[in-house]
Amino acid sequence: MTNLRPTLLNPLFAPVRGLKGIGPKFAGAIAKLAGEDVVDLLFHKPYRVIARLKYPPITKTPPGSAVLLEVEVQGIFPGGHGRPSRVRAGNDSGFLDLVYFHAKGDYLQRTFEAGKNLAVAGMLDEFQGKKQITHPDYVLPPERAGDIPLREAVYPLATGLPARPLLKALRLALQKLPELPEWIEPAFQQKNNWPSWKEAVQKLHAPESEADCLAASPARQRLAYDELLSGQLALALVREKQRHLRGHPLKGDNRLRGELLSALPFAPTAAQSRVFGEIAADMESPNRMTRLLQGDVGSGKTLVALMAMLQAVEAGSQAALMAPTDLLAQQHAASIKNYLGGMPVETVLLTGRLNTAEKRGALEKIASGGARLVIGTHALFQEDVDFAGLALAVVDEQHRFGVHQRLALSSKGRLPDLLVLTATPIPRTLALTYYGDMDISRLDEKPTGRTPIDTRAIPLERLPEVAEALKRKTAGGGKAYWVCPLIDESEVSDLAAASRRLEELQRLLGPDKARLMHGRMKPAARDAAMRDFAEGGAAVLVATTVVEVGVDVPSATLMVIEHAERFGLAQLHQLRGRVGRGDAPSSCLLLYAQPLGETARARLKTMRETNDGFRIAEEDLRLRGPGEVLGARQSGMPEFRLADFAAHQDLLLAARDDARLILSRDPDLKSARGQTLRHLLYLFRCDAAIKTLRAG
Repeated sequence: MTNLRPTLLNPLFAPVRGLKGIGPKFAGAIAKLAGEDVVDLLFHKPYRVIARLKYPPITKTPPGSAVLLEVEVQGIFPGGHGRPSRVRAGNDSGFLDLVYFHAKGDYLQRTFEAGKNLAVAGMLDEFQGKKQITHPDYVLPPERAGDIPLREAVYPLATGLPARPLLKALRLALQKLPELPEWIEPAFQQKNNWPSWKEAVQKLHAPESEADCLAASPARQRLAYDELLSGQLALALVREKQRHLRGHPLKGDNRLRGELLSALPFAPTAAQSRVFGEIAADMESPNRMTRLLQGDVGSGKTLVALMAMLQAVEAGSQAALMAPTDLLAQQHAASIKNYLGGMPVETVLLTGRLNTAEKRGALEKIASGGARLVIGTHALFQEDVDFAGLALAVVDEQHRFGVHQRLALSSKGRLPDLLVLTATPIPRTLALTYYGDMDISRLDEKPTGRTPIDTRAIPLERLPEVAEALKRKTAGGGKAYWVCPLIDESEVSDLAAASRRLEELQRLLGPDKARLMHGRMKPAARDAAMRDFAEGGAAVLVATTVVEVGVDVPSATLMVIEHAERFGLAQLHQLRGRVGRGDAPSSCLLLYAQPLGETARARLKTMRETNDGFRIAEEDLRLRGPGEVLGARQSGMPEFRLADFAAHQDLLLAARDDARLILSRDPDLKSARGQTLRHLLYLFRCDAAIKTLRAG
């Protein structure tokens, strides 16, 4: 799509490594922090501003002040044995120390000759009654003091990227800013007192005060609206195309669904019955269904998905369910076969774990139409899988099937109906933002008989008591999960922590009573550990955070989460949902290290107070933001660079309404404003949405 991008945008999509004076080392660090292109760097926003006092009196200036001083060097006092080096300097208003830890080579001797005058800028602090600046931001000859800005934006940094080269790259990037045509309606722009796009970017990187760094500043609001409008317009374009895609009208005769419901040992919840109806109506329609089904852990999504799949079978077609892992695919297959009992519906499991003969047999059944229900992993949609008549695709867990994947799918023409399942309740604003192209159903109640999970937060100092309680529970035949913490986003570190905990629990309980499951195990070994826990003699399953603990073991009634303060709320809730799946009372113990930060304390408090996944999701969004809640890095979903959900919800709603109005008047974006909006879509990399335009 690059060749179709307006040439006006080309300077913004030039690589950062092409900026003069930015070498490969710093360009690589900037790419990891912000992105590879100039536009990515320009969307890397500052979070505060330094306002320096110019030549204030040293002794009278309070600690914590940013200052620019002219001083004379008195002498150097070398450090050693953990002590920093100190440069004594001063002027008529007092003296201070310039403090350096690990100064390289002869830097201090070259820079700070006794009697030399220098302009120095940094944060003035106090230590043991003496004023000091630790690692000054600038040290220049006095005649170059004008090069030191009195106001300077401060940006998030990364390992290997000091502030100076980032600021240099930003200065060079800002020189490449083009004048872009205005895509916001003039009256709306004037009402909000927003600058042009170019002016907004310039102001973003030249804050005069802390207020200019806030989400409420006019420049930031303008850019946030641009980002939200591009997303809403992209989703609206896809939704418009979906409306014109011919689907497979799948009416069915209710024969299989009726048999399934009459054989159930329980009555479906009111929420399940409501959603049955929503999906059935979609599938009967001549238009293609794209629906997101969100429901908390244990709300009965599998039964709803099976009802939809049986409707497709009744209509003479095939249905497929795609799970993110082999383990979950096997679990779905077992669950569905259990629901079906002796019903005459052939079900085939297709994963990457089948041997050659098994895979050939499964593919033949799928291609001949003998297999009416097909369950598997992403292998289901590879080229060598030929369906006889696929009319419904069910995708489990939206984390692996984000907006980019749906945009790509929608550009391929006629497709089966799509039902996406998620066990992560999604806040309304996120659902609107990421799933604006889909209809949404919610399972907001759980089957009767489920006992609430008793959740307690316990300091790690009491870990020996927890271990003894675990010993008593397993001695009585109980089973438990023990989840080890994320240490530093390193799979190796996670595994080491889990391995140590496994050894300790094996010493406590016996060598055969605890098993380990982690993401680096071979699939066969992982399955063996899971089977031993679910059906065999293992009483405890120790898991790392990298493993998908999407397993259903009704006899497991205790979940221990170590260092729970390091987990997000949604993740804690998902882990807790692995227990409480049977009739016995269940518990979740959140072990935390002290002292707790404010956010961590709020998370644990919410977990203790509620089992309601939708409430937890809203709180998680408030505490962590959308990228973390949805697992954006794993899913390919866009993380917002400029919009802030807490501050810009009104802008999101305005962007949604604007996108709908735009497409109602100009569905192919051919008008003058439509052409400017094409610039906006490319600017925020919504290229795939432009593919859906009939105009190309």
